[in-house]
Amino acid sequence: MPASSKEPSPQPEFYIVVDIEASGPNPSNYAMLSIGACTLDEPRCTFYVELQPDKDDYLEESMKTNQLSFEALRQEGLPPKIAMQQFASWVQGILPEGARPIFTAFNAPFDWMFINDYFHRYLGQNPFGHSALDIKAFYMGLRGVSWRETAHKNIDSKYIKKKELTHHALSDAMDEADIFQAMLAEAKQKGMQEEEE
Repeated sequence: MPASSKEPSPQPEFYIVVDIEASGPNPSNYAMLSIGACTLDEPRCTFYVELQPDKDDYLEESMKTNQLSFEALRQEGLPPKIAMQQFASWVQGILPEGARPIFTAFNAPFDWMFINDYFHRYLGQNPFGHSALDIKAFYMGLRGVSWRETAHKNIDSKYIKKKELTHHALSDAMDEADIFQAMLAEAKQKGMQEEEE
C-alpha cells in the first residue's frame, strides 16, 4: 500500500506573552531582576518571579524605571537557576499537548536576549526554542506604519486606552497580551474582508 502523501497537520501555536525588568540594557553586564508572563487566551494563566541579581552593576535609570530594590532582591529574590527552572516548568505545565510555545513580547529583542541568555546559562536550553514574535513588528505589518509609530504611547491609545506602563513585569505582560489579542482580531477581520473582495 503506497504511503500517504497527505502532509501532517501544522503544530498548534500557543502564544505566551513575556515581559522582564533588568538592571541595565544587556545580560552580559547587567542582571535580569523579574519575569512576568501570561497566556494570551482567557482565562489567563500567569507567572511572576523576582530574581537575585547575578551581576553587581546596575544603572540608576533602570532601577528608577522598574522600581525594584537591588538590595532587597539580593536577600529575597530567587537564585536565577531556581527561577528559570520554575519558569520552564510553568511553560510546560500550561502548554496544550502537542503545541509549540511562541515567545511573544513588546520590543521582543530586549526581553528575549535576557530570557534566552538565562535559560541557556542556567538550564542549558530554552523551552521557547530560538525565535520570538515581536508585537511592535507585528503592528508595523498590520497597520503599515513606520517604526517610530510603534511606541507604546501610540499603540496603547488604539487598543487599551492606557496612558503608561507600570513597569511591573506581570502587569505589563498582561497589558501587552490585551494589545496583541486585539491586533490578532484586527488582522483576522482584515483577512476576512480581503477574502470577500
